[in-house]
Amino acid sequence: MEIKISQSNKAVGKDQPVFIIADIGKNFIQTEEERPMSEYIANAKKLIKAAVDAGADAIKFQTHTVEDEQLNIDVTSPHFKGSDRYNWLKRNEASTPLEFWQELKKYCDELGTIFFSTPMSRASAIKLNKVGVNLWKVGSGDVLDFVMLDYIASTGKPIIISVGMSTLEEVDKAINFLKERTDKIILLHCVSKYPCPPEDLNIKTIEFFQKRYDIPIGFSDHSIGYDTAIAAANMGAVIVEKHFSFDRNLWGADHKVSMTPDEFKIMVDSIRSNKKVDIDNYGQEAKILQEGETVFRPLFHKSLMASQDIKAGTVLTKEMIYAMRPQKYAGGLPSEEYENVLNKKVNKDLNKYDPITKDILE
Repeated sequence: MEIKISQSNKAVGKDQPVFIIADIGKNFIQTEEERPMSEYIANAKKLIKAAVDAGADAIKFQTHTVEDEQLNIDVTSPHFKGSDRYNWLKRNEASTPLEFWQELKKYCDELGTIFFSTPMSRASAIKLNKVGVNLWKVGSGDVLDFVMLDYIASTGKPIIISVGMSTLEEVDKAINFLKERTDKIILLHCVSKYPCPPEDLNIKTIEFFQKRYDIPIGFSDHSIGYDTAIAAANMGAVIVEKHFSFDRNLWGADHKVSMTPDEFKIMVDSIRSNKKVDIDNYGQEAKILQEGETVFRPLFHKSLMASQDIKAGTVLTKEMIYAMRPQKYAGGLPSEEYENVLNKKVNKDLNKYDPITKDILE
């Protein structure tokens, strides 16, 4: 199976060259103190240029909209102790208005590379659709955000979905949900550890997914180094994604798990030349939820919440429902219950951000 990326000469599939993504994410933020947007744009452009020069096929960022992503609850993720989630995401959103993404998209177009970003909520996906992205990336924490998945599937654009911190049952559920709406799905094996020790990557999961799902399978790698990424390509991964930064010691969430430009180029050249590598531990041919990933689940999974004030007797529409983190404290039904909530009548008044629970539905 082959999936074409519109407005480019690229396609993803087993008979295509490995599609290599430089995940800049939020690595344009490099200092604890806030800096002007002009500096963030300059940082981002330098990273984009370096990634293109290192051989990346596509450049990826992360896009946040706090309103429908993160409740104002004081939680700090284990992978980044530098800030609580709510204020970290507020800073990200404030630093990256629509014109920020438009400028980066324009710059990528000028360089002849593909720009896209991971929307961390439906509102962020709507924003990126206005920018004109040609494909989607779903982060591991949003595998079960059916509110957002429903929207991005409706656009008809290819969807790349990482499945770290997920059980096999959850992966099946997400893939089945998407397959009811689109045939442009690419699944990435991923282990949500930051950084991930190479021995924990269990890259034989790629072969497991290749046999289980009739869709292209790739690899999102949070380890330091490139041998496991090359081994994944040897195994038939159609996409390799690595975080990208100038320096792993910079301040921010993802620098410490990133490749530098020189390392990235070595990886790209090795994959392009079909270099063969052996690694110490290929793991098991299975999808395993590892112990180190479980700490992220209650903070990154989402619950269904009211997106506005809703009067008793109202039938819920898509626009009235948010899927928001952190599920551990939100109190609403899990976000994968979206279809079971849609078009149901509420039997009590709800305020914006009230949880949508089973007992209030008729």
